[in-house]
Amino acid sequence: MVAVSISSSSTIIPYAIFTPPSIKIPLRLDWPWQKNNKVKVGPMSISPMGFGTWAWGNQLLWGYQQSMDTELEQLFNLALDNGINLFDTADSYGTGKLNGQSEKLLGKFIANYQGQAQVRDNIVIATKFAAYPWRLTPNQFVNACKSSLDRLQIEQIGIAQLHWSTANYAPFQERALWDGLVAMYDKGLVRAVGVSNYGPKQLVKIHDYLKERGVPLLTAQVQFSLLSMGEDQMEIKTICDSLGIRVISYSPLGLGMLTGKYTPSNLPRGPRSFLFKQIIPGVEPLLIALKEIAQKRGKTVPQVAINWCICKATIPIPGVKSVKQVEENLGALGWKLKADEMDQLEYAARESPGKMIQNVFQTR
Repeated sequence: MVAVSISSSSTIIPYAIFTPPSIKIPLRLDWPWQKNNKVKVGPMSISPMGFGTWAWGNQLLWGYQQSMDTELEQLFNLALDNGINLFDTADSYGTGKLNGQSEKLLGKFIANYQGQAQVRDNIVIATKFAAYPWRLTPNQFVNACKSSLDRLQIEQIGIAQLHWSTANYAPFQERALWDGLVAMYDKGLVRAVGVSNYGPKQLVKIHDYLKERGVPLLTAQVQFSLLSMGEDQMEIKTICDSLGIRVISYSPLGLGMLTGKYTPSNLPRGPRSFLFKQIIPGVEPLLIALKEIAQKRGKTVPQVAINWCICKATIPIPGVKSVKQVEENLGALGWKLKADEMDQLEYAARESPGKMIQNVFQTR
């Protein structure tokens, strides 16, 4: 069933009333998962899948153009109207003069949203703060947080995350990052804190450090997918489970390699083509397994790949830049892979020589 209206209190209001003429009317899709409880992350209730906004402002890798903003706002509204309330961004997202563009767009879209006030109020923005070499004091991270709040046009960030650890190349800077998170939290600028690209050892260290200061570490964002399930990822997952930290899976579709869309003779444009050319030929066993299960379950390959992340008790955040991608990704919700299907996929992943390259910033 598809409806094109929203409910406000007891009144049914046509969605078109709120929609600027330049924006195509998004549809509400009645997915069964909406009837279930969302994921609890500290004081917040979060949808079992969020959406990443790395592409929003990134011209180099994702070909962003400002003409895309109308559709980006449309897909944002569509996601909200279908129960998605987690949006991941970063203060470094956006190339060149467009630095911070992802946060600016999210802020604009939140302010423009004309759906139910409760839906808007329950949006959880997870933003990441870059460990720029000039950020050497906790107060500089507090100022960075305030700048993000200004771009986002909100009073409090849902999850403030360190974008990466400096332990590998500038260990003296690491303490400023940690104390910066503490300061943001103590000042009430953020509801929760998390990390990104922290390996097992650094993850335990920052968890213990924050705990001593009364700040719970609630999330750890890591590259996690059927293409990226190596020893480090699984160790991080085990540690998080034991410490009550929720794993957020970025690149759950391996930058698009797990969509089934690309082959050695059909590569994406831009810088991704060089990476895909190296990895795609070795992913065939995994793609065969994904396609087999997708066909059997009446799903698509991306939906199966994302559902695997959900079944591993992580929150995947596939990147989106079109309404079509949102519509397809929503189909990853409301069902679960069976145990034998999980085994089949993981066996195929292990047998596939193609693996995702590890993020250069991830520490041990």
